[in-house]
Parts: sequence; structure tokens; C-alpha cells
Amino acid sequence: MRGILGKKIGMSQIFREDGICVPVTNISAGPCYVVQVKDAEQDGYRAVQLGFEEKKPKHTKKPEAGHFAKAKVAPQKFMREIRVAAEEQYESGQKLSVDMFKAGEFVDVTGVSIGKGFQGGMRRWGWHGGPKTHGSMSHRRIGSVGATTTPGRIVKGHHLPGHMGNARITVQSLEIISVDAENNVLAVKGAVPGPRGGYLVIRKARKK
Repeated sequence: MRGILGKKIGMSQIFREDGICVPVTNISAGPCYVVQVKDAEQDGYRAVQLGFEEKKPKHTKKPEAGHFAKAKVAPQKFMREIRVAAEEQYESGQKLSVDMFKAGEFVDVTGVSIGKGFQGGMRRWGWHGGPKTHGSMSHRRIGSVGATTTPGRIVKGHHLPGHMGNARITVQSLEIISVDAENNVLAVKGAVPGPRGGYLVIRKARKK
């Protein structure tokens, strides 16, 4: 499976030749370096460990520095593993760029969503809320959530107030609108998770 790491630049729009406006997200994808190659015989599965965006050696711990030195690459800020097929061959220190993708292909983008902190049920789950008039004191409260004597408790999985956002999310089958290999910029149709500057994993779409 082809894949690369990147960083979200922000959203924009592109006008097609037929005049239709397409919302896109620009992603700074690559260049990435292969830090480690894992095989089925030694590790039990086939994958490559990719690194994205160099960092200063003084900000690198000694075990990490040795790991990067073995691959003969500079210390990297963001690292992730991507599974690969048996026929795909990679080497430590190999450079991967955004030109592995082409316009018209589909990708799955994984990132960490924006954290919203502790939120009530109306914001977190879209509850309609309670009565607004006639002396009601329950406008945005959760109201009755438990059952009767049986089972006498709140059923597992019930929507309740709590921590919202800051979760790993994958948006599937996003169309690639354009690939700028010179500037390492990938434009995909629609939105991707995370804030501007958030790290992303871009893989070839599983369902398309």
C-alpha cells in the first residue's frame, strides 16, 4: 500500500474547467524518509517506518539518534508505520515524495481531530434540549437517562456529556485534485481532520 506523511496547510477552493467550484484541503506531503523496513520473517509483518520533517539533533534522545543514524537519515519529528505488500521493495534511507500519487486517485487521510474540551450533550451529540418556557429549569440538561428497576442503571454506550474531539479519525476515499511535486503539495477534495499544521497520514484508498 502506497502511503506518505504530511502536514495540513489549510483549505482553499479550485475552479474546474467547467466552472464548478471544488473545496480542497492543501497538504504539505513529504518528502519522507524510510527509517526502518520490517519484514514478515523477523517482525511478523511487512511495513515501513516513515519519518517526516527534520528536527534539531539537540531535541533528539540518544536512543532515537542511534535509530536515525542506523538508517543514515536526519532526526525526524513525525514517524508512523505503513503496511506494504509483498511485492513492494523499500530500503532504509530511501526518500519518498508526493509524486507517487496522481490527480484523480483516491486516498484515505488519517489525523487527530481538533480538541473541544468538555462539552455538554447538546453540542457533543446534537440533543434538542428541554422546554424553553413555562418555568422549565431544564433547558440544556441531560434529563432522565436511566432505565426503571430493570436494569436499574444507565445502559453502556449512552450519549452523555464528556470530552469532545482530540481523537484519531480517518476520512476515506478523498479524491486528489492536483499534485504539485515541485512544492510537495497535495490538494484533496473536501476536509481532513485536525487543525492547520496538524500531522497527517495519507494512504491509497482501500475502498476505491
